Amino acid sequence: MDRQQEFILRSIEERDIRFIRLWFTDILGSLKSVAIAPAELEGAFAEGIGFDGSAIEGLARVHEADMLAKPDPATFQVLPWRGESQGTARMFCDILTPSGEPAMMDPRNVLKRALNGAAEHGLSFYTHPEIEFYLFKEPTTEGQEPEPVDQAGYFDHVARGTTHDFRRAAIGVLESMGISVEFSHHEAGPGQNEIDLRYADALTMADNIMTFRTVIKEVALEQGLYASFMPKPLSAHPGSGMHTHFSLFEGDQNAFHEAGAEYQLSKIGRQFIAGLLKHAAEITAVTNQWVNSYKRIWGGAEAPAYVCWGHNNRSALIRVPMYKPGKGQSTRVEYRGLDTATNPYLAFALMLNAGLKGIEEGLELPDGADDNVWSLTEGERRAMGITRLPSSLGQAIQVMEDSELVAQTLGEGVFDFFLRNKRAEWDEYRSQVTPFELKRYLPLL
Repeated sequence: MDRQQEFILRSIEERDIRFIRLWFTDILGSLKSVAIAPAELEGAFAEGIGFDGSAIEGLARVHEADMLAKPDPATFQVLPWRGESQGTARMFCDILTPSGEPAMMDPRNVLKRALNGAAEHGLSFYTHPEIEFYLFKEPTTEGQEPEPVDQAGYFDHVARGTTHDFRRAAIGVLESMGISVEFSHHEAGPGQNEIDLRYADALTMADNIMTFRTVIKEVALEQGLYASFMPKPLSAHPGSGMHTHFSLFEGDQNAFHEAGAEYQLSKIGRQFIAGLLKHAAEITAVTNQWVNSYKRIWGGAEAPAYVCWGHNNRSALIRVPMYKPGKGQSTRVEYRGLDTATNPYLAFALMLNAGLKGIEEGLELPDGADDNVWSLTEGERRAMGITRLPSSLGQAIQVMEDSELVAQTLGEGVFDFFLRNKRAEWDEYRSQVTPFELKRYLPLL
């Protein structure tokens, strides 16, 4: 047993921790949990905890059902909302086969494989997400539109506002769990909020995002509210995105920075963007994995629908933020396509490998877009070589099906299951008769 594991066992005893929750995700990014007693933890560190993988969405086939959840001691944190005495802690797990090999269907392992591929080139991948979500007064009955907690807008300061208290409480919980927050504010929609997490390596950040979603929902429930990461919960208001800044580092040097280059962006940085642009449509079924995701993408309000990049252009899919003199280490690229309901392990793996493909193939970065891409005509966009993201989950699935990059990154099992699951969702959605159709056509036809 290493020192970190010994420290955890000692901390559990000293802090009167009675339950250890072992966390992992299924392929769609839903958080899974099994609780063990502290007495079982030493064995879990050594061998893992056995469970039926076939009962988890896409994790294993029936004849491969036996799986092991092995906790990662680096992710140990106490859950503050479970109380001070007789408390509960959590650790994220790696999923293993009975022989101790990493499970190919484990989303965390998909990201680890991508990060190992970058490491072979001497590169590490860092991310920084801006996470948007809505706060509603309470869950609604089926078919009713939820009621936001306020009618405030972007950066509004509301005296004694509900969202001020909420964000303060949520950030306190996040920081007590070692998740650093940079900014927080009211977003453009009524009841919509944004909390930005501080830069971290991609694996830590994916774990942090899963924790973030749980914290936000727990704090909301404590305050009698309901938090939603649905990409587009209100038809007349902006959707919730997860604009994500990222950069590659070679050792302690930012590989995206080159002093004196245009926008201070290095050749590696430009090739990385070119790779992302080339493969953007292919990865959209994962970065925007729900039927509702496409209501956000094609609903305006700064949501990116066209495959292009720009310097400080918030209508572009990829933005190169303004360079600050003397801040070369912070040179970064922002991908604006992600929504808050993605599986962050799979999404980060695909974004990384798409960018690395651009570097490996020496892709040239096309000219950037300076104009508001939404205001251009279709002919103007076509003349500039700007293509469209898929307009529906059905289209996104079709593009992903033919993607060698996505298949290689996810692995055959994850790739096949994900496509099957999303085809079923799309078929179910297409068969629905919506309230819109009933309202418009029933009196008319």
